[in-house]
Amino acid sequence: MQSTTLLLLAAEGVLPKLDGAVFADVGWEPMAVYEHLDRLEREVAEPAGIPIYRVSAGNIRADALDPTHRFASMPLFIKNPDGSEGMSRRQCTAEYKLKPIKAKVRDLLGYVHPKPVPRGLFAEQWIGISRDEFHRAKDSGIQYLRSSFPLLDLEGAADGGTGWTRDDCLRYLRARGWESTPKSACIGCPFHGNAQWRQLRDEHPDEWADAVAFDQAIRGGNARGNANGSRLRGQAYLHRSRLPLDQAPVDRVTPYEWASLQTDVFGQIADMESEHGDADGCSPWSCRSGSPVAEGAKA
Repeated sequence: MQSTTLLLLAAEGVLPKLDGAVFADVGWEPMAVYEHLDRLEREVAEPAGIPIYRVSAGNIRADALDPTHRFASMPLFIKNPDGSEGMSRRQCTAEYKLKPIKAKVRDLLGYVHPKPVPRGLFAEQWIGISRDEFHRAKDSGIQYLRSSFPLLDLEGAADGGTGWTRDDCLRYLRARGWESTPKSACIGCPFHGNAQWRQLRDEHPDEWADAVAFDQAIRGGNARGNANGSRLRGQAYLHRSRLPLDQAPVDRVTPYEWASLQTDVFGQIADMESEHGDADGCSPWSCRSGSPVAEGAKA
């Protein structure tokens, strides 16, 4: 939602014209995301002269099930033989989003790896962070790629404060016919909250069936288990209950969902996201699902 807002603002001239937009495709996004991207390119980016670059490091679903492929680590929920619980390491954001984005930026700057980028040369990268999640606004840590957060510098549409909120973005998108902007995240992302799993099951049965089949296939962990190629001794699941996805309690309304229905939760929603599921999808430079998970799964 916030990234779409930035593109529309740039196309309308409210913000400076962009030199390009980069979409890192993990190969397992909901169809609605690809349809949204196609429409954005056709109706907004092309008329404004803003190229959209689609980059990819492969299909994360296929890679996770391919024992011959380089380790594709997803943050799976693990039930160990001794009854303890853990999670496998999360490297999917770095491997399938950050790497291809950085490679494209180097290409646009004219310094494809391993050619070093001269000190002082950099691309300014806009990231869609709204005021209600300002704590996620962090620098990339890469000298040739400097992060900027234009939404935080706009005057709030609703309350006159500094920076647009998620609601400001939604009002803006609705006024322009983009209120159905979908969330970008893997179909079978383990960080989905119950609301997202229910929506997938009830509104997109084909994608739900795909996620259920994948969940069954990764019971022994990713194809190579861990970075050393060993299989997990425990069992892996997509749902935090550590039950098969089609048996998991996805109809249970989580505390996060209850809080989101209140008129004023005093900022608690953002703090609860990592515990109760990914509320807003997957952002390459400001992952909404918390810090990378330490290795808690036995191998």
